[in-house]
Amino acid sequence: MKVLQLKRCRFLLLVIASMTSAAAQQWKAPTTLKRLANGLTVVVSEDHSAPTFGLCVSYGIGFRLEPEGRTGFAHLFEHMMFEGTPNAPKGVLMRAIEGGGGDLNGDTSYDYTEYIETAPVSALDPVLWIEADRMKTLDFSPKNLENQRKVVEEEVRVNVLNRPYGLFFAIDLPGKAFDTYPNAHNFYGEFKDLDAAKIADVQRFYEKYYAPNNAVLAIVGDVQPDDVFAKVEKHFSAIPVREIPPRPKVEEPSQKSERRATESDKLAKVPALAIGYRMPPRHSPDALAGAVTGELLHNGQASRLYQALVKEKQVALSLEGGLNWPLGTPYEYNGPTLMTSFIVYLPNVSEDQLLTAYDSTIKELVDKGPSQQDLERIVAKMRSAGTISLRSPLVELRRSRMPCFSTAPSILFTKSPKTWPRSRLRRFKRSRPSI
Repeated sequence: MKVLQLKRCRFLLLVIASMTSAAAQQWKAPTTLKRLANGLTVVVSEDHSAPTFGLCVSYGIGFRLEPEGRTGFAHLFEHMMFEGTPNAPKGVLMRAIEGGGGDLNGDTSYDYTEYIETAPVSALDPVLWIEADRMKTLDFSPKNLENQRKVVEEEVRVNVLNRPYGLFFAIDLPGKAFDTYPNAHNFYGEFKDLDAAKIADVQRFYEKYYAPNNAVLAIVGDVQPDDVFAKVEKHFSAIPVREIPPRPKVEEPSQKSERRATESDKLAKVPALAIGYRMPPRHSPDALAGAVTGELLHNGQASRLYQALVKEKQVALSLEGGLNWPLGTPYEYNGPTLMTSFIVYLPNVSEDQLLTAYDSTIKELVDKGPSQQDLERIVAKMRSAGTISLRSPLVELRRSRMPCFSTAPSILFTKSPKTWPRSRLRRFKRSRPSI
């Protein structure tokens, strides 16, 4: 049995002060930004710790932005991008990257699709050429489409249909939490939509969304910005601007009451519960407070909910969750999102018993607030994770390009990537418990 519950948005938010130390104020990410005439935004960050680079191309098309009747297209197209082009057939990109000991991948989120590579810095020029080539066109063949359609549908069978709990906390819960198509539809895609896709549909989707004026290219590593900008200009500047569809309206009507739903799962041996709270918009002053709240409640065995439900009251077997979990970080969303709790519990515990224990834990945090010790612990943990992540070229390049999608696909900037990591760490520096 799977129970989904959408709590009314009466939730607590912790107030985060923006005070900081002089050292934090002086720290700056070595980031340079440029936009080509065709609209491609380029972000470069120097990191000379190793003779390597990380590259990420992000397109302003994700789950919530795919058109109605095209469910799963954003994810399907992530796969199609690895099928090659007329100039660089399938396998060329992989050989260029992995031949030098590098790595590559792609992933799709609610608001963007990204393609990531790491390699020795000597491979930068050929990798840029290949990325520009697949921004110009792809190998649109029925064979490639059928191949990747089967791959995606098998992925759905493995991760959803034939898996206990079937990601219901990531797919079904938002479907109950939200009322509009962009936020409520199945992001993996309905088989009927995937099966109905023709080559012409796929090519139109590519031409609408895979455009330089709907993309951000971020490069982090042992590079010089002027050299990178020159290479990018050489490879990408001739790609024409394309007309991008207007961003769909993703705002949700207010939730008036608590929502509940129950599903059966023949593969689940013990019951599970998923609870979601609607969270503040990413640009809201409360967004970072929501991230801290999610970590206080869910981050590790010292979290409030784990201690209360698993350790003390022993009504749950496991607990996971957080803001914008499990498909993103608490900072990477550009539309309605949830703070989710996924709880697997004992068969001899009733749903009402578990909910009573859960609600009392939330109420205690609402009524009393976190202790200064707990708040300092979780903020320190979050700041530490953020600081450590900036040592990784892959994570740093993803962080660098993220603000560029604040209003994707129009890509209007709200903050300079030069100050974004610094501003987030600064806001973590001092916090006080408050409701």
